[in-house]
Amino acid sequence: MSEIKSLADQLRSKIAKPDTPAATEAPAEKKKEKKTAFVSPVIELLRAYDLADHKNMLHVRFETQTAQMLHHLKMATGIEVNKVVGYAVNQFLEQHPELKTIIKQHLQKLEL
Repeated sequence: MSEIKSLADQLRSKIAKPDTPAATEAPAEKKKEKKTAFVSPVIELLRAYDLADHKNMLHVRFETQTAQMLHHLKMATGIEVNKVVGYAVNQFLEQHPELKTIIKQHLQKLEL
């Protein structure tokens, strides 16, 4: 019986000492490593894209799979679909400046 009490006393003393949390900190460090996972540069660009000055809204239609993918992206990263679509259209127009010239030519024909 005294052996059980002495074992219990040993456990209590180990729990009371601040040296034992070092063993419990190892799993906490592993959790921190998981949180510091690699973030894609595209995600960083989307998060940095600012919609504050955008006031116009459009209704956009997507295929079912694309809509689900955007919904899952929002759940995984917290990035709104409006931000993704705004960024994508902005990049599309910057990569194809000929679209702007086509639009300008069309508008000039309408004014005449």
